[in-house]
Amino acid sequence: MFLRGGYKHVTDKELDTPRMSRTFDLEASISNIHNELRAFEQKQDAMQKMLEEDRGRWREAAEAEQPPVKKHLEKKEQPEAKIQDQQKAPKEKKSKKLFPMSVLFNKWGENLPEDDQRKAQGLFESYGYNVFLSDRLPLDRVLPDTRDPRCLKKSYPKDLPNLGVVLIYLNEALSIIKRALRSIIDRTPKSLLKEIIMVDDNSSNEDLKGDLDVYVKSLEQQNPGLRITRVRHKKQRGLAYARASGWRAATADVVAILDAHIEVHEMWAEPLLTQIKADRKVVVSPVFDRVNFDDLKVVQYIPAAHAFDWALWCMYEGFSPEYHKLNDSSLPGKSPSVMGILVAERKFLGEIGLLDEGMKVYGGENVELGIRVWTCGGSIEVVPCSKIAHIERYHKPYMPDLSPAMKRNALRVAEVWMDEYKHNINLAWSLPFENHGIDIGDISERKKLRERLNCKPFKWYLENVYPELDPWDNLLAYGGLKNLDANMCIDQGPVPGHTPIAYICYYYGPQFTYYRENGELYIGGIKSHKYNDNRCLTDVGKKETEPGLYNCKEAMQKGMGIHWDFTQGKELKNRQTKRCLEIEKGQLLIQECSGQTWEIQNIIKAF
Repeated sequence: MFLRGGYKHVTDKELDTPRMSRTFDLEASISNIHNELRAFEQKQDAMQKMLEEDRGRWREAAEAEQPPVKKHLEKKEQPEAKIQDQQKAPKEKKSKKLFPMSVLFNKWGENLPEDDQRKAQGLFESYGYNVFLSDRLPLDRVLPDTRDPRCLKKSYPKDLPNLGVVLIYLNEALSIIKRALRSIIDRTPKSLLKEIIMVDDNSSNEDLKGDLDVYVKSLEQQNPGLRITRVRHKKQRGLAYARASGWRAATADVVAILDAHIEVHEMWAEPLLTQIKADRKVVVSPVFDRVNFDDLKVVQYIPAAHAFDWALWCMYEGFSPEYHKLNDSSLPGKSPSVMGILVAERKFLGEIGLLDEGMKVYGGENVELGIRVWTCGGSIEVVPCSKIAHIERYHKPYMPDLSPAMKRNALRVAEVWMDEYKHNINLAWSLPFENHGIDIGDISERKKLRERLNCKPFKWYLENVYPELDPWDNLLAYGGLKNLDANMCIDQGPVPGHTPIAYICYYYGPQFTYYRENGELYIGGIKSHKYNDNRCLTDVGKKETEPGLYNCKEAMQKGMGIHWDFTQGKELKNRQTKRCLEIEKGQLLIQECSGQTWEIQNIIKAF
């Protein structure tokens, strides 16, 4: 979701609105990846300044949503007022809540009839968002204008390049695709919108065949100057391949590659096209407002850079300090990467290698593009005056567990682009540096592409584009840390808490340890970014016999000993207090050294 030194980033417990920052690091075990993702989303939401919605408009929408619905509305566009009139049914007895544990009904669906609850829950499980409600909202619904007021005063050149919009979908809900198409056609000037390319990555839903065909034909009849192209894959190929298919079918000057579960805002295209007209080598992204998966309401997101951690999971970060000194949040900001939705000159995107079609299913392709654009002569910008409303799925039905594909794709990016830093991906995913057993596919053509384009090294990218990313270049060892005398491992213990424990070795997240050249020893994970503090193993001193686990900066300020001398197969001694970490009767202790020895799983550099 970037560039800068000395920039104060927001912690999880505070919100600095002008400098919105969001962080996420893969600390927990890979087996708990879904819990990490939900935590990631909650942090992201906390950093967004919520939009004060137009109460009148949303009150009407709420009235349309809450009363029992006796029949489906016609699927053609209708004025919102008529929709509401049709749904104002007499009040009925309060319905029993059939799915009290379902997140769909936490805030939505009060008094929905039981039959409709079943339908809504079934659709939600299939799609990851509220299709029941989507089918009952107008296709041309009005979106709240969440742009900076300064955007409304801007004017744009009249001779902008024309635009082709690529929509990617796989078993998307029909009403969602219809609404995306409707918004693109209604909110993009006819003089700019040359074509829409719809790429179906082998959907199996029947309504995405005949019913969608009929709707598209009606749009063609209503818009005779608009070219709508259909691309259907005979088997599922994944996001990167599908986006490349759309690019190959396009003929417009500029391509906008979008998800199908979006609605564009008014004046979304002109700010993007203006940036590309000024610099054909810039890849741009709009700002995504969130559409809630349950009530489908739009929540404003503040403009931010698109970033990533060493596992290559996406995240938001604040723009650079230089950007904020301009004191104008309507201006485009530089970004290390893109979230996946992107707009670029069609020919330039082809010149730099389009997308890595060797990526599987989902994840990593956006980071690969970001690194490639920056190191091979281009740049990436987020354009605040361009807004797109994007549904945030609660889950991705086409792959409930994204981690296998994400891990594989991340290793592929590392092998092609990250030079001496490539093993940081292994560290982030807790994989051995060699013989990790994951097939990343043939990368020979991508390596030849990098050589042909004469791209800069990844070290340049870290120093000039994304200096916030900790290079992890002074790590000596990582993995489980085992006491050879007690046959137990150090574990971070209860969280929240500051007391590590001895526990049976199982070598997952809470037992991941990282030993640095400076003697710091992190337990339970390592942070990807310099602005985040790791949790250091400490000798708290004052004759305490229990070790501590504190944020390193906090421990230093309190005078705790955070630096340890350690040699593989020997004792673990605190440099400051000269006491050792040992295990007695199953308890982790700090005491006078008795000769107990420790061994860490993986050695990076001899020490």
